[in-house]
Amino acid sequence: MQAAHIRPVTQQGPHELTNGLLLRSDVHTMFDRGYLSLTDEHRLLVSRSLRQDFGNGEEFYERAGQHILLPSIEADRPSSDYLEGHRDEVYLAS
Repeated sequence: MQAAHIRPVTQQGPHELTNGLLLRSDVHTMFDRGYLSLTDEHRLLVSRSLRQDFGNGEEFYERAGQHILLPSIEADRPSSDYLEGHRDEVYLAS
């Protein structure tokens, strides 16, 4: 597992729990490249570009819309502001 920033540090993303996710290395890469994102309700979004660019991704399409596991303390959960920024600036919406 890897710690991933929702808003990258290079774009003034802070080192805080609300700007982070714990992800498998392949999921981290796909999140950073915009193939995956999250709704404000912490449900998985999977871009159609994953299939278009690589001809696969069934494992992720099967999980689209599912809730991710979250910290039990609500204040430690991913920020809706950071998630919205990721969807607007990184996610390959199609």
